[in-house]
Amino acid sequence: MEESEGRLSKLVAVIACIAMTLFYVSILYAPTLILRLPPPQSYENFMIRRFICAAVCSVASVIFCAFVLPITGGEASYSFGVYGIRSDHFWQAIVFPLFLTSLMYAGSLIFKSMLLVNKWKEHRHQEGEPLLGCIKSTLLSLPVQMSSVTSNVLFWRNFIVAPVTEELVFRACMIPLLLCGGFKAYNVIFLCPTFFSLAHLNHMMEIYSRHNYSLLKASLVVGLQLGYTVIFGSYASFLFIRTGNIVAPLVAHAFCNYMGLPVLFVHRKGLVSIAFVAGMVSFVWLLFPITWPDLYNESTNNCRCWQGYCSWNK
Repeated sequence: MEESEGRLSKLVAVIACIAMTLFYVSILYAPTLILRLPPPQSYENFMIRRFICAAVCSVASVIFCAFVLPITGGEASYSFGVYGIRSDHFWQAIVFPLFLTSLMYAGSLIFKSMLLVNKWKEHRHQEGEPLLGCIKSTLLSLPVQMSSVTSNVLFWRNFIVAPVTEELVFRACMIPLLLCGGFKAYNVIFLCPTFFSLAHLNHMMEIYSRHNYSLLKASLVVGLQLGYTVIFGSYASFLFIRTGNIVAPLVAHAFCNYMGLPVLFVHRKGLVSIAFVAGMVSFVWLLFPITWPDLYNESTNNCRCWQGYCSWNK
């Protein structure tokens, strides 16, 4: 399909995005409210149910968009490419965005390194083991630690299920809809995260009921989460539009879930703050060069992206 063929109205694009947002949230409660299944016997069973619901929503959203978007024929690779599902430039879509995202966490990475070195020093002092021995024992223990981590249901939620399903729905499906609806790329970057943040409103009632927080405290916690999701959603949307590859925001999503909020300041550790400032300056400086579409596409002059992903001025 050529870019001049077929176009959605802005209203249809927005309504479709709202519908997918509501479906993504509501389906999480389908097992108990609609299917009337008995309460899960453990937290693991509860999360597995949610994993299945999120997967169903993702697949349904992709199919739904295939009918809504004006895709007429074309090869399978082109149809998948509409959602940013591409095999070409795969490593570029992983390495470059991951490096760029890590710059925002320069302070956090320095702080984690300091903690690790201090742990080695304490172990060396207690056991009398040389530093190289401490490093070797740490490396040898990695397989056991990784096995323990990967068997935890939270690992699958934070680093696999949530990044994959959320990026599929809120980036791969919604961004083509909005771009095809005539929204400018820079408008999509700020509009798409609105739907992403709305999908997290259900957390307020969960925090309020499970942790016995006051309504005010629960609102403040969720408000902070919503602010963070809007900022991250804008960044993830930027990555998707610039690269045209779903892998770019996906790896950034998983990395941010692992790191949490960036460390800005640590008492008596000025190096952490210096690293944070240097990392942010580098991030801003490299934001456009390292996401230059030429790095992720063979030919940006004839790019098969909705409304010309690869041409930033469109």
